[in-house]
Amino acid sequence: MKRLWLICVLLAVCSASAQTGDVLGAHNMSAETSPVKGRMANACLYCHAPHSGTGAGPLWAQKLSTQTYSLYTSDTIQNTTTQPTLGASSTLCLSCHDGTVATGLRVPSGQVQMTGTMSSVLGTNMEGSHPFSLTMPLKDSSTLAASLAASHTTTDPTQAVKLVNGNVECTSCHNPHKEITDQRARKFLVRDNANGAICLSCHETAPRTVNTRPNPLAQWPTSVHATAAAQVAPSAGMGNYATVAEFACLSCHVTHNAAADSGLLRKPVPSVPNMDTTAQNCLTCHNGSDKLVQPIANVLAEFDKKGHPLPTAGNAHSSSEPVVLQNNRHATCADCHNAHAAKKVATFGPAPDIRASQYGVSGVAADGATLSAPATKQYENCLRCHGSSAGKQALVTYGYLPVRTGNPGDPLNLIPQFSDTALSRHPVAHDATLASQPSLLEYMWDLTGNTPKRPMGTRILCTDCHNSDNNREFGGTGPNGPHGSKNSHILERRYESSQVAAGSWPTGGPGSSVINLFPNPQLAPSGDGPYALCAKCHDLNNVVSNASFAKHAEHINRGFSCSVCHTAHGVPSSTTLTGKRLVDFDVNVVAPNAGVLSYTNNTCTLRCHSADHNADGTVTPAAP
Repeated sequence: MKRLWLICVLLAVCSASAQTGDVLGAHNMSAETSPVKGRMANACLYCHAPHSGTGAGPLWAQKLSTQTYSLYTSDTIQNTTTQPTLGASSTLCLSCHDGTVATGLRVPSGQVQMTGTMSSVLGTNMEGSHPFSLTMPLKDSSTLAASLAASHTTTDPTQAVKLVNGNVECTSCHNPHKEITDQRARKFLVRDNANGAICLSCHETAPRTVNTRPNPLAQWPTSVHATAAAQVAPSAGMGNYATVAEFACLSCHVTHNAAADSGLLRKPVPSVPNMDTTAQNCLTCHNGSDKLVQPIANVLAEFDKKGHPLPTAGNAHSSSEPVVLQNNRHATCADCHNAHAAKKVATFGPAPDIRASQYGVSGVAADGATLSAPATKQYENCLRCHGSSAGKQALVTYGYLPVRTGNPGDPLNLIPQFSDTALSRHPVAHDATLASQPSLLEYMWDLTGNTPKRPMGTRILCTDCHNSDNNREFGGTGPNGPHGSKNSHILERRYESSQVAAGSWPTGGPGSSVINLFPNPQLAPSGDGPYALCAKCHDLNNVVSNASFAKHAEHINRGFSCSVCHTAHGVPSSTTLTGKRLVDFDVNVVAPNAGVLSYTNNTCTLRCHSADHNADGTVTPAAP
């Protein structure tokens, strides 16, 4: 009885196909419009046989493939794939779509003469295709709808997306008998997939935690990739949806034959050399390309300056990597941005809160021990790498790096420098002290030095100093954030550090003459002056008025940099100096005077620029 019923259904489908010409679509291989055509008049017979089929599936006629497949895997997958059982649901599709069996090779009658080429060939390497034929029973995961494992049902309100015998199979997403249910995608989908409807039938976006892992998709519905009205250019070849929001998951992922190593990620063609696939996926759009009708800010151009070091293939990002990153020179896009949670930065809010573009990322709290998931403060995300992580290096690419007395252990660990126990610090992780800072401005200046921008407040952000030299927050036209800059150490504005010649006293080394003086420097906050970065927040004219230190004008006008005496981040309690007002000498430039290196109030004891600064305030030529 069931066999007779199925024959009737097949005849009805074939009849409908003959009348409309578009029900089976490309699967109607009797039609002239199909890319692969045969000579049989009945479209159903290419796959089905009323009698004498393979004995597997719904009266199946096409010869089944006996291939062994390389299947999808990842370091976070909970439900592992298995080789599909011959004759099971997905193997029916693969009998044509793995490309190893000729189309029209029917068991009852042999090969039907065919013309044309099938475009959607998956091959036998399915590491870049969505997992199917999973090991049963299904396991719950924070990114999956709880109903998948609990009741073997999806959350699709139309009930078109279904598990097949409790499993994910090709027909969970595809209806082989109707090509245009989704009239724009035309991929034999079971329902319209605009805005990721099919994907979100199985993948959960509500906050939930499974096996201690919170759902990384929890902020997806309000994220920029889920809501952006940016128009995708037809030339991008991504499909027929209109906007990034309509493409949704497909903006970054592909369901079959993904070129990236894992995660079903898109990958630019040609690929970008010396860059991990996660970053390449983001830069498919964020490279100023024509993928969008109105291209967005070119982030790749910033990396091409003195940019954050993107990981190479041997140092790639992993979604399972720890919060404290131990991979030196590892800063892929996903370390600072969560593509499923990031929002457009409409306004630049006050410090220290994390920016909307970084919503959903991990971080390390100011104590260096507490892990934040997600981070709520911008500096917490930065401390994933710039805190206690191992393997940090100071590369010459980023410019000269002063050496301070207060950082004898790990000078690149910023946690003790920003700590509440620090003797003085820039107010990044903790509020500014009430100590008077005569030079401090009420507002930060824009890049031109003509327009006041964000009020100073009691905190500043890491990106107030480390930022693109053309960032839009402070008046430029480029992307915001420390992607890259023409200035050393990815600084927003020019900041020169005094240096001495290599060697030893008296011809070089600490205490010898500074070789890069900038006499009577420009003191404005525009990008031309050697200390423009300091002038963004500090009135350098006030500094040279000696309002806080009697020798400021003399030193600055002779061309010495702020970096000789002041550290940029903070003075940890481990220093032997008083540490007030960020005074922590660069010991590459200055040397002890008769074994003493100190600063007390307005008096320094040290040797600098071939001169001895004595405890009584006098300065005498240093003896060779």
